[in-house]
Amino acid sequence: MATVEPVADEVFARSTWEPGCPVGRGDLRHVRLSFWGFDERPHTGELLLHAEVAAAVVEAFRRLFEARFPIEEMRITRTDELDVPPTGDGNNTGAFVCRAVSGGSSWSQHAYGRAVDINPFHNPYVRGGLVVPELASTYVDRDDVRPGMIVPGGVVEEAFDAIGWGWGGRWSSVKDWMHFSATGR
Repeated sequence: MATVEPVADEVFARSTWEPGCPVGRGDLRHVRLSFWGFDERPHTGELLLHAEVAAAVVEAFRRLFEARFPIEEMRITRTDELDVPPTGDGNNTGAFVCRAVSGGSSWSQHAYGRAVDINPFHNPYVRGGLVVPELASTYVDRDDVRPGMIVPGGVVEEAFDAIGWGWGGRWSSVKDWMHFSATGR
């Protein structure tokens, strides 16, 4: 099950969108879709995505649903979450977040609604000794495969490859195991 609709004012109100974000309100879509939880039950989540990529992302998540790939949580990121320490208390699969790239000043692909992070606790960002979320270091060992992890050749990589998206797990200078984007950045 999936729906793709224009974003209502009340949805924008609980998101990180504000004037000055690099994407206009009319360019985003409110996507609701089904996913399998770690409790082995179906759930409905929501994402904000750029209109140009929404249908393709729905197709990728359809493949994950068919494969019963577990996702812990899927919801729109709120503004108050932007300044929360990245300890790993949440494991939210999300898309649009109006923010700069990690450690930089240019806009993240999330700020355009053209990137998705999946199960960030199980698929951390790693640069040298830095692990984000901080408590996810047990998931740095990618050979110890557990439910919710994205692995080379697995269903998540294949689903996003099928829509032409790049995976941060293939990057050489850092590993962003959770991250997929339309641009590959």
